[in-house]
Amino acid sequence: MTSLHPHPDRLLPADPAARAVARRLYDEVASAPILSPHGHVDARMLLDDEPFDDAASLLVTPDHYVTRLLHAHGVALDRLGLRRDGAPADPREVWRTFCAHWDAFLATPVRFWLETQLHDLFEVDVQPSTSTADAIFDQLADRLARPAYRPRALFERFGIEVLATTDDPADDLSAHRALAADPSFRGRVVPTFRPDRYLDPAAPGWANGLDRLAASADVDAGTYAGLLDALRARRAAFAAAGGTATDTGVPDAGCEPLDAADAERIHREGLAGTVSAADAVAYRRDLLFRLAEMSADDGLVMQLHAGVIRNHHGPTLASYGPDTGHDLPDVGGYTRPLRPILERFGTSETFRIVLFTTDESLFSREIGPLAGFYPSVFAGAPWWFLDSPAAIARYRSAVTDSAGVGKTSGFIDDTRAFCSIPARHDMSRRADAAWLAQLVTTHQLSEDEAAGIARRLVDEIPRSAFRLG
Repeated sequence: MTSLHPHPDRLLPADPAARAVARRLYDEVASAPILSPHGHVDARMLLDDEPFDDAASLLVTPDHYVTRLLHAHGVALDRLGLRRDGAPADPREVWRTFCAHWDAFLATPVRFWLETQLHDLFEVDVQPSTSTADAIFDQLADRLARPAYRPRALFERFGIEVLATTDDPADDLSAHRALAADPSFRGRVVPTFRPDRYLDPAAPGWANGLDRLAASADVDAGTYAGLLDALRARRAAFAAAGGTATDTGVPDAGCEPLDAADAERIHREGLAGTVSAADAVAYRRDLLFRLAEMSADDGLVMQLHAGVIRNHHGPTLASYGPDTGHDLPDVGGYTRPLRPILERFGTSETFRIVLFTTDESLFSREIGPLAGFYPSVFAGAPWWFLDSPAAIARYRSAVTDSAGVGKTSGFIDDTRAFCSIPARHDMSRRADAAWLAQLVTTHQLSEDEAAGIARRLVDEIPRSAFRLG
């Protein structure tokens, strides 16, 4: 039986001199409040504050970082609790499957997050395995039955100051408003406006989505102009509920505006089901420009991530639905395709855009240089396939060379797995301490300067980038 005791110096430099500096820098920020400006936790979970059901539904099934890697090692998604037929999975069997494949996570950031959660949060001191699975499951069941492990208690224990969710424009945001009005809840949970489903008139369900949006906004979205008005109305509702940002994922960052007559024609054809593929792309690119235009008008920070192929494996999509681990990186870019937006709004005082990528070559080639000229552009932190210590260090070097530290976003946890939030932020803080320590020991920064940067990276920088106040 192998013990589970994460090393206190994990991710810090091997060189003793650099490690000593990194320890001091990490200590500066280890217990700082968490600002999470981009994530996917459901606000209603915190509103209802019901106990979590079990270890599997908390730590395995909702975390696509976990499920996709196990699937890559031959574990069927049904065995991990993902079922479209509604049949309940046995959580103990899901947990046994997870523990039996613990070695699949060796040397990955997922292993770091899981070890931190199990040890620091649930006081587990043995590694998951076939022989320890049931004992760990029972230990977690004991903890989850306690009031201290309910969602609100954990929110406070994690030190979360701001948690942003991701929400469809048609969502009623009632949970956000109720949390904001609840004097017993000490925290800030803000919605993020995610308009993706309204951008592609050739997508299945697009017309039905417009109906739902129209009902939510009380605006007829049967025309292109009506759709823009409905989106503006819902953006205002998100801002009134505390939202400070939008989030848009597109296949590419093309953003050429259309003539209004052409846009109206394509909108009609989308409703009729006769829109061509080329016109659907033109419409989506026009709407991306219009969303930037809206951000310049209302001040909501625009987050953009382009270059991802959604639902790469059709059979998995058909059996298990979206967000099940097969959204995969594609070739993309920003400098050329984003030019129409930046020509128009790049120097606007009200417009702000945070650029994310799953292609880390873009950090030095495009995102860093763009952030190094345009006041409106901020370099989004490594996320998704890049949120590992090594990629974080490469990002820091690549972007800082062109844009400095102040034009970055702060760490992005991008997770549905609530209990992984502090583990993810801890990993980032350790990785940044290691990077800064190397700059100190090579005499590129004083230790006082490095400590100031470490503090800014977890506080001032994300507050500024996402206008969190």
